[in-house]
Amino acid sequence: QVHLVESGGGLVQAGGSLRLACAASGQTFSSYAKGWFRQAPGKEREFVAAISWSGGNRNYRDSVKGRFTISRDNAKNTVYLQMNSLKPEDTAVYYCAAGGEDVITTAQRYDYWGQGTQVTVSS
Repeated sequence: QVHLVESGGGLVQAGGSLRLACAASGQTFSSYAKGWFRQAPGKEREFVAAISWSGGNRNYRDSVKGRFTISRDNAKNTVYLQMNSLKPEDTAVYYCAAGGEDVITTAQRYDYWGQGTQVTVSS
């Protein structure tokens, strides 16, 4: 069993930065791939970024490439999402997820989810 807790969300002006963290409990954390998803009001949950269990492979949705960076520290059981040059359209609840070994972009393939953290970008 893996328990995930996100932190680092908040209110930021357009162009600003935030760093989300997802801390995990469970002895098998390092063996899982990790992902970040987001869900805006009235919209479906969408893929943002994913990283393989080793950190060697990463994938991003097109709209965040060059602005967001996913990373992980297996020694700290934590995965991060550095978000730079934020835009109002990045406003959403951000969720981290764990499952599988390689990068996964489909929400249904993840086994564990956090409770989410709100990110609001003002214009």
